[in-house]
Amino acid sequence: MAAAAVKTAWRRGLRASSRGAILPSAFNPIPIPIPIPSPRSERHGDKTMRRLPEIVLCASLALAAATYQPHVPAGAKPICAPDNGGITLPEDFCAVVVADRLGRARHLTVAPNGDVFVALANRREERGGIVALRDTTGDGVADVVTRFGENGGTGIALRGASLYFGPDDAVLRYTLPGGSLSPSSAPDTLVSGLPADRNHRAKSLALGTGRDLFVNIGSPTNSCQVQDRQNEAPGVDPCPDLATRAGIWRFDAERKGQTQAQGERFATGTRNIVALTFHDGRVWGAQHGRDQLFQNWPGLFDAAAGAEKPSEEFFQISRGDDFGWPYCYHDPERGQKVLAPEYGGDGETVGRCAQKKAPLVAFPAHWAPNALLFYTGNAFPAAYRGGAFIAFHGSWNRAPLPQGGYRVVFVPFRDGRPSAAWSVFADGFAGDSVQPGLARHRPTGLAQGPDGSLYISDDAGGRIWRVLYKGRRR
Repeated sequence: MAAAAVKTAWRRGLRASSRGAILPSAFNPIPIPIPIPSPRSERHGDKTMRRLPEIVLCASLALAAATYQPHVPAGAKPICAPDNGGITLPEDFCAVVVADRLGRARHLTVAPNGDVFVALANRREERGGIVALRDTTGDGVADVVTRFGENGGTGIALRGASLYFGPDDAVLRYTLPGGSLSPSSAPDTLVSGLPADRNHRAKSLALGTGRDLFVNIGSPTNSCQVQDRQNEAPGVDPCPDLATRAGIWRFDAERKGQTQAQGERFATGTRNIVALTFHDGRVWGAQHGRDQLFQNWPGLFDAAAGAEKPSEEFFQISRGDDFGWPYCYHDPERGQKVLAPEYGGDGETVGRCAQKKAPLVAFPAHWAPNALLFYTGNAFPAAYRGGAFIAFHGSWNRAPLPQGGYRVVFVPFRDGRPSAAWSVFADGFAGDSVQPGLARHRPTGLAQGPDGSLYISDDAGGRIWRVLYKGRRR
């Protein structure tokens, strides 16, 4: 929408009748008019309501553009590293090392002016938080580095002046005035008291339409056994963990002081979806599948099956979906979900799993998808537009087979669905030792820059890459 149209929508909103209300925007303390639907508009699809996401988004982007001013000299161009920072890329792509040795760099987000905000997880020797990166020379390398926050986390999302951050037990919101790299005050606590015990504590975030805030709350166990990860221990049925874990919760992105009970369990049966995003009006995620089929059930599975099953699943997530954990897992050999051995499965029986939602794409077992990004830019060739990048953190339990993952893959999309087989986009992160404790780098986060470049974070070496396309436009 052109700037004039944005202004027109803004002025019309300020003159809203009794069917309109003025609510605060996440982009700016100036309020944006949000029409409140009447019963008639809900039934018949009032045109204003149908266009609401477009109106709000365009107005918000206009305000954000005014907030984030560029700091790079005009005409300056980023300089790719001779070895692309140690990774391999397709022909005509190259990478800049934006920053290095930051700590446990988890997810990241990029402001409209190119400033980068990275979530840092805690380490034994130091607390995490957020690190902000700015390039003022135009070579692509951050020369201004600012850290803030008192606790580490994984999820991070930026909307205008509001920076959302996900420690393991909460969702915080910082205010960044005037495109600043650091907040003006202590953060607002939007959600507190989220479960963060045992396994899968990381909280990934996705901002949806309007005030929707989606949060991953991973399962506390491998498969909800009476004794976690123990040989032939049966599963608890029904699994009590599903009440507060193993799902996607929806909260209000503008409301302070929420608890988990005040949110909505949007979808369930997801063991752990660190790779979570919102795109084209829908929620999407990629799941860490279960472990130890062979180790816990050697009478049903051999070592090769334990290494190659189950699939890592890529989902489109709708309200009310049930993806089947802990009762089901996806068998790549059969191409369907089957009943887990903890619940009477034998590697073939489908049972209750026939009613669970299937994945869009099944990836190799144990690769650990940690980030998901739909590419909406124009800097890459046309084949990439609308497709999905997925960062695989890498496996620890594919023995006796080689460990796998440690790469970024690309899934082409058309008309809202995968349109061709996935392919490896970026590789070589692990270096010579493809093992979790020895890998040089482990891809963890993905973000798109305002110029269409692709940012990748790494929580092993703390490196940030910016991937650029240098070939002819096609």
